[in-house]
Amino acid sequence: MDTLSGALDALFGFGPETWLLLVAGVITGLVVGVLPGLTFVMGVLLLLPLTYGMDTHSGVVLMLAVYVAGTYGGAITSIVLRVPGEPNNVPLLWDGWTMTRQGRGAEALGWAAMAAFVGGIVSWLTLTFAAEPAADLALSLGQPEYFWIVVLGLTSVLLMIESSAAKTLVAMGIGMLVASVGVDDVYGSVRFSFGSDTLRAGIDYLPVMVGVYALGHVLARFGQSFADEGAGQAGEVRTALPRPAAVRRRAGSFGRGATIGGLLGAVPGAGATVASFVSYGVERQVGRDHEQVGKGSPNGVIGPQTASTATVGGAFVSMLVLGIPGSAAAAVILGALQLHNVQPGPQIFSTQPELVHTIVAALLVSVLLMAVLGLLAAKPMIALLRAPEAYVAAIIVLFAYLGAYALRNSMSDVWIMAGCGVLGFLMERRGYPLAALILGAILGPLAERFLVTSLIASDNDATVFVSRPASLVLCCLWVGLLLALGRRWLRQRRSPDKSDPHPVNV
Repeated sequence: MDTLSGALDALFGFGPETWLLLVAGVITGLVVGVLPGLTFVMGVLLLLPLTYGMDTHSGVVLMLAVYVAGTYGGAITSIVLRVPGEPNNVPLLWDGWTMTRQGRGAEALGWAAMAAFVGGIVSWLTLTFAAEPAADLALSLGQPEYFWIVVLGLTSVLLMIESSAAKTLVAMGIGMLVASVGVDDVYGSVRFSFGSDTLRAGIDYLPVMVGVYALGHVLARFGQSFADEGAGQAGEVRTALPRPAAVRRRAGSFGRGATIGGLLGAVPGAGATVASFVSYGVERQVGRDHEQVGKGSPNGVIGPQTASTATVGGAFVSMLVLGIPGSAAAAVILGALQLHNVQPGPQIFSTQPELVHTIVAALLVSVLLMAVLGLLAAKPMIALLRAPEAYVAAIIVLFAYLGAYALRNSMSDVWIMAGCGVLGFLMERRGYPLAALILGAILGPLAERFLVTSLIASDNDATVFVSRPASLVLCCLWVGLLLALGRRWLRQRRSPDKSDPHPVNV
């Protein structure tokens, strides 16, 4: 309740500048969600340089608004034009586009808008009421427990990403190797610098992320000559919101999507894409009229869209409380906080309560603005598809280079970003999951630091990782994850031809 009251105070204290940032962020999120190839993660990345000159609160408010609205923008083009603006919008094709072909496009858009609103409210409730209790719990944990939490996060990437385990491990290992370059945080020794001052200064994960996601994707699209641009224009675009009685009949789909999104949002490497695919799979198996999912059922729109937007709250709880981002967009916002000398963790609720209350209030406003502007701007946003993708790609490259240089005013970060762009292009072509690389770069150093400090504090007694009750429980959870991975691997070996026709690739 303290978080709620503080958030309401922050909301009523918003000035004109904050409201303008929220409106601009929501519009930007909707736009990047509509344009194919320009994901909301890229949108947050491209805005990162603009936040350097802002205060911490304004920068986070702007990026949060883009994040929230970006989970919904691509739903419109997926349903109307069969053009998914985001990876998490792909499941909407299988029922949303089918409903449009059946002459029920307005109904599908209405269900998507309602699902995004419900998912956004669930995100806000999750952040408001779960963050502070999670922080109180985190304060009672020690270094060994934090080590297991980070290891669980790294292992969960293997479970959530539907690439081969070998490719996921390789991608994660590359990320961890990149992050280990430079001066060791604990002992101060220099590693993998090869006598280069550039490498001695270390490799920040933000240039890596910009290169892998933004520049690498542009290189991939350039290699395809932007072949699928100009997908065609829609005729009349309308949105028909469902009646309350219809919403009550499909409350189960809303509830399942919100639950899946809220839980998976806090899982590192999962994010909106994985939650959307998982929710669609659940709707195909259970729930009202599940046999109709895939043939134009509203459940196939409700579940994935609710889950996508509901992941925002869980991702922010994980980021604020543990400093572990639940998604790529949350990782960018984490980097922005660190650039402003704000280190997330359980102590943030006592050291930076105003910032937490601003984030909670901004999330609520972003959800409301997304619902209103998303309904009003459906037709104009689809018209944005007339812009040639090559021009959009040029803007992405420009902002990527500016952002990399502005990070530390160093050309070293620009070269690192460019190299990681080539790396991301090659990995994406070979089917290596980029999310595993980024999570390895972020969580790898954390795991190393918690491991080393735990051993130093215990005089190199490795039993400290299982002798404490909380550590033992987390260790057992990790073993359970390994068993689940082994079971899935054996199942794939026994039935190699029965792969999922709709694989998840983050």
